[in-house]
Amino acid sequence: MKKVFMSILIALAIAVPANAATYNAASRVPTIGVNLLNKSGIPSSNVKFTVVSGAIDNSNYAEDKVVNVSSTELSYTGNDNEVAAVVANELGHIISGHASKGKVVSLFTGSSQLDSTSATSTLLSNYQYTKEEKEADIIATDLLVNGGYNPLAIIVVLTKQTGTYWDTLQGKPANADRAMSVYNYVSYAYPDKVKAGYGCNEYRNFLTYANPIVEARNANQKELSQYKKEQETAKKNSSTKLSKFKTRGGLSFWDALFGFLSVQ
Repeated sequence: MKKVFMSILIALAIAVPANAATYNAASRVPTIGVNLLNKSGIPSSNVKFTVVSGAIDNSNYAEDKVVNVSSTELSYTGNDNEVAAVVANELGHIISGHASKGKVVSLFTGSSQLDSTSATSTLLSNYQYTKEEKEADIIATDLLVNGGYNPLAIIVVLTKQTGTYWDTLQGKPANADRAMSVYNYVSYAYPDKVKAGYGCNEYRNFLTYANPIVEARNANQKELSQYKKEQETAKKNSSTKLSKFKTRGGLSFWDALFGFLSVQ
């Protein structure tokens, strides 16, 4: 019996790494994407999910119902939770209308981009990019929870990436600002998910960075009160955008506005 038991353990030890090595993130995107939409009450029958390399452009989603997902982002995933995190972020951008907003701007200015030669414009572009990513992450968090996935996977995917040299000097994980934003929201909106945790080194390393920040905030009533107000605002914003996206038949505010302006 002991020999049989040992044989089973050895077989499992060999099989687990082999299965992990054969996980194909790209092949999981369509199924996971449809599940994310369906579980949040968004029709998915005519939506197509594709994996592409290079820059991602989902500004034509309202017309072609195609969700482009980055192969680079998927390279940091290792399971369905993490693939769902990548797909949900792209859906978060679409639901917020971040890309289609540029199309509206171009109708009035002839360009959807700021003058990149201006230092001020560069700073504004970076600020807008970070703001939009955080907003998409919050909506992605709600989509993940609705879909039955672990929202902490967003943090894992972000911190698996390569951080900047400055972040390394400060002892910060990669994408620390965005990861902390997600952690704050999950802690407020879905505390049971934080309690359950996420079993990997990237998440444990992130907690080493995040825990002192949380402890300091909780010890300061003014900061704690501000934190709660910010998270409640984020929760309402995400809920509103998801709700209106559904009632508009899969259109963000910016999609609807562009469609209206285009026929005038």
